[in-house]
Amino acid sequence: MHLQAKHKGLRLLKAWVWSGILLTLLPLSLAAAEGPRILIVADMEGVTGVVTADQLGPDGFEYERFREFMTAEVLAAMEGARAAGAGEFLVTDAHGNGENLLIEEFPEDVRIIRSWPRPLGMLQGVDQDIDGVIFIGFHAGTANPEGVRAHTMSSANLTDLRIGEQSVSEGVWGAAIAGHFNVPVLMISGDDVSAADAQSVLPDLEVAIVKRAISFHSADSLTPAAGQNLIRETAERAVNRISEIKPYRVDTPVQVTVSFKNYQPSQVLAGLPGFDRSDAHSITYRADDMVQASEILSVIEEYRVDLAP
Repeated sequence: MHLQAKHKGLRLLKAWVWSGILLTLLPLSLAAAEGPRILIVADMEGVTGVVTADQLGPDGFEYERFREFMTAEVLAAMEGARAAGAGEFLVTDAHGNGENLLIEEFPEDVRIIRSWPRPLGMLQGVDQDIDGVIFIGFHAGTANPEGVRAHTMSSANLTDLRIGEQSVSEGVWGAAIAGHFNVPVLMISGDDVSAADAQSVLPDLEVAIVKRAISFHSADSLTPAAGQNLIRETAERAVNRISEIKPYRVDTPVQVTVSFKNYQPSQVLAGLPGFDRSDAHSITYRADDMVQASEILSVIEEYRVDLAP
């Protein structure tokens, strides 16, 4: 009995020692999984090699290949951000129908926002304790005379989007929404025109120029592998600088002007309280902040009288 008691005591001692070691190591293992929470917003026009509609939608003969490249660029950004200590990722599919990314290619700990409508538009998810935003595959705005596939929100319907008197691209609009939540945009990838557009308002962010615009439908592009390497390096550098990059905040209340290719939307919307028809093709509205501005724009973009269950 004495010997058995002694062995039992040794086993308890070993269990206690190992428990202490594990409890000591546990915070270290948890710390390794901690780090900035990053929202990656993925568009497609700024993806390496994209130049025409052939790459951008289900009817294009190169679309399926370029869905792979788009997904690979998001994964490259994720790898670079992880190398700089990022912990969690939320990804927003922000192109076309919002169903472009190959979701089976992502790690199991990643969440992905798909399809529309969304109150915060392309920036849906930025209100979920996000520490920094990365823009992948972005492009210049519709009022910019240069840039590959330059447009804002809808290439078919809109000719301009302004905050106050300033024409804004999707990137700058998104940065203003992120700024409402005190979240900085850390980097953008796309062509040289989209990079210059973003840096004119967000001078501190990092840029990955994967192609140089020749015209609306032509570019001098890196290869997909080279583009992914550049994005990976830029994301790592951007997340390493997260404490240096400041959020972009606009004055409130926010005045927004939306200009349409057709005169009729502005004419119809002017009949609603709070909308002013500022010219034949434009309406202006005021919002308390960028969240409300985004919610109103989402209605303008998404509502159709023929909507059915």
